[in-house]
Amino acid sequence: MRLIGTSDLKIFPLALGGNTFGWTSDEPGSQQVLDAFADAGGNFIDTADSYSSWIPGNTGGESEYIIGRWMAERKNRDSVVIATKVGGHPELQGLSAVNIAAAAEASLQRLGTDHIDLYYAHYDDEGTPLIEAAAAFDALVKEGKVRQIGLSNLSPERIAEWISIAQQNGFALPVALQPRYNLVARKDYEQGYAPLAREHNLSVFPYFSLAAGFLTGKYHSTDDAEASPRGGMVGDYLTANGFAVVDAVEAVASSRGISITTAALAWLLSKPGITAPLASARTPQQLPDLMAAVDVELSASEVSALDQSSQSFA
Repeated sequence: MRLIGTSDLKIFPLALGGNTFGWTSDEPGSQQVLDAFADAGGNFIDTADSYSSWIPGNTGGESEYIIGRWMAERKNRDSVVIATKVGGHPELQGLSAVNIAAAAEASLQRLGTDHIDLYYAHYDDEGTPLIEAAAAFDALVKEGKVRQIGLSNLSPERIAEWISIAQQNGFALPVALQPRYNLVARKDYEQGYAPLAREHNLSVFPYFSLAAGFLTGKYHSTDDAEASPRGGMVGDYLTANGFAVVDAVEAVASSRGISITTAALAWLLSKPGITAPLASARTPQQLPDLMAAVDVELSASEVSALDQSSQSFA
């Protein structure tokens, strides 16, 4: 188990993404995934109030509802760590103080809990002064509705400004970052976010850890992508450089006797400061390859080979 930043929250070093719940997984299927994750030792579940508002007929909050009902039925709230986010719900967009307070209450209701363990600002809101947003998050912590706060999809400059404002005003400090980071998306994190994380002892939870499935080896052509619900997310990777990375990961995986998925996640876990990659599963059968990454320690030569293969993305 690992600690989140400077907090006392202890988590398994792989986070289960809740973005598939209410999207590619219906409620019974989602509960099966959640059960399998918990049975395998997982305890950190990441969602957002906007999941999965992009599906026709959905309004947002579906993932939180599913997780909340699962926790109520299993009576396991105290044994899991729940992260959710504010800023992206269709009816509650932005980081104004009023919006943050309302969105937090709505998330608490959907999750069926009196506190959120880790609450993220999901997206930046340049129309709201950062001091207003930081103060609103601080108020939630003081009220006991949120234990810790995190930041996602803000620029490194805005994150540094948020931290400075919090320090100057005695507000609760962020303990976590959630940036996009994987073998085919390295530059922004390694050059901009990693130094911030090191300086401020922030836990890092990369999203798109498997590049929307590209790093599982499932896509070999644009036809493969067009046939997948998430295929639209991988178009930028369907290049010679992208497929060269997959080949390199496959070589490491083959020599180890592990899956490509496991090897790609193990590369992330080899990087300093990465507390737990985020990965989602549509079915319980997809979980073992995700969970196995925690027990794989790549050699320096293996990490170097993968670094070199993905240098064009760094």
